[in-house]
Amino acid sequence: MTYQVLARKWRPRRFTELVGQEHVVRALSNALDTGRTHHAYLFTGTRGVGKTTIARIFAKSLNCEQGQSADPCGQCAICTAVDEGRFVDLLEIDAASNTGVDDVREVIENAQYAPTRGRFKVYLVDEVHMLSKSAFNALLKTLEEPPPHVKFLLATTDPQKLPVTVLSRCLKFNLKRLLPDQISGQMQHILEAEGVEHDPVSIGELARAADGSMRDGLSLLDQALAYGGGVLKADDVRAMLGSVERSQVMGLLEALAASDGEALMRQSAQIASFSPDFGGVLNDLAGVLHRIQLRQLVPSLEADAEAGDDDAALATLAQQLDPQDVQLYYQFATQGGRELNLAPDARTGFEMALLRMLAFGPSSEGSAGPEAGGAGRRAASAAPRSAPSTPSSAPRQASVAPSAVPAPAPQAPPPAVREPAPPPVAAAPVSLGQDGLPDWEQLIERAELRGPMRALAINARIRSFENDTLELLLDSNHAELAVEPMTGQMAERISDAMGRRVRLRFVGSAEGVGDTPATRAEAQRREQQSAAEQSMQDDPLVQTLKREFGARVVPQSVRPLDG
Repeated sequence: MTYQVLARKWRPRRFTELVGQEHVVRALSNALDTGRTHHAYLFTGTRGVGKTTIARIFAKSLNCEQGQSADPCGQCAICTAVDEGRFVDLLEIDAASNTGVDDVREVIENAQYAPTRGRFKVYLVDEVHMLSKSAFNALLKTLEEPPPHVKFLLATTDPQKLPVTVLSRCLKFNLKRLLPDQISGQMQHILEAEGVEHDPVSIGELARAADGSMRDGLSLLDQALAYGGGVLKADDVRAMLGSVERSQVMGLLEALAASDGEALMRQSAQIASFSPDFGGVLNDLAGVLHRIQLRQLVPSLEADAEAGDDDAALATLAQQLDPQDVQLYYQFATQGGRELNLAPDARTGFEMALLRMLAFGPSSEGSAGPEAGGAGRRAASAAPRSAPSTPSSAPRQASVAPSAVPAPAPQAPPPAVREPAPPPVAAAPVSLGQDGLPDWEQLIERAELRGPMRALAINARIRSFENDTLELLLDSNHAELAVEPMTGQMAERISDAMGRRVRLRFVGSAEGVGDTPATRAEAQRREQQSAAEQSMQDDPLVQTLKREFGARVVPQSVRPLDG
């Protein structure tokens, strides 16, 4: 007997068998049961979430011999023909390979004829966005005023490419990506029905790798069963997917919590020995950080989650890591995954993401635990931390308040509510400029801003200072730096430097911001460079070499003396 792949064998044949998409099923079921069906439906969503499956079930519900309803019998000749793909009144058109106007004209000409066997002639157009402009124009008239016996079911993964004139003539349903729990639940059901030996860990690995697509998940399940010789084991699944055990990811975080660079690189080398998908490892790391943050800030939600073998390790890390560090590590992990294709190789990009976490993590001079709070950071001013650069789509205006210090919790994970930071001690008055505003450059130095935090500060200038709010005009080329938690830490340091609690508000400007510490430093650098080049030209020895030997000075080779 010919083997049938799981994705086809277990394709839902009724609305009740569908996993997820309850919002679509409810709307279609009500329409079928009340007889108020529209003439054109558009199903959108990523691959493998059930677009064409829902369309086929809908077609079967319209034409079932037992009557139109949301629960077709599945036994009559029409239901059987639809399930087997041979129902003459269900015409499936692949728009990816039938894009021309001639293909659509044939559909239009046939639409006027009554159905052969069923009540309705159903046109299922898959990947409808692939039709040409002329094909869409030919379809519009029939789509707007179709014969009463015709239904159009359109499916696409890219609805933005559809003309507005088509969208306005359809009822649109957006199908959601499936959650890992939904995919793993269906896999569990299938494996038990098939009598396949398996373990929960392997199912979880496959469900996460499916990336929201049930079809992709079942295809991976087929592949894993072939790889494991009909048995599903976690080690085989990881080897096939290029993933690593959760304990390996925990080892990375334990090394980061201890600020132990050697241990971090040893753990990275051990992970690399499995030849994993490094992007997947960073995704796993981000997932663990999410669970740690839940334990720290919303422990009730994490307590409701499914218990696992790593609960004890998660609890320990939740106590060792500062909540703000967890946020930083999460940003570094997600951004590191996006930047892997820019690295010399995937392992280098992976290790640089880890080293970035280490570089901006807690200083060895201060406590790494949440009990230390902001005090440990201020004591370790030699190792300032900041948020990573984010994509250029970051908002150009942000209003941030000084970050709060977490309350001590000696016997439990850090609580969700933090005590406000104490008022800063009195500081020497800050000089005022000719405009009556605080001297921003002096504030930067007094606050000891370093690294990306300094890069953000020196490319801005104070536009106003009212109601304890410093409004900073920021060059839009550096707007991606103005994100939490770095802006909150900057506000805290500026407050300490001014001796009063202040807020920072960044306002982006695409036209430049004028006089900033960065522009002044650049002007000074150019002036020094010009003076150095002129000094070299005026040097008697250089003039002799030029005169006697035809020598010349290469300007780019001249550098001003330090100091």
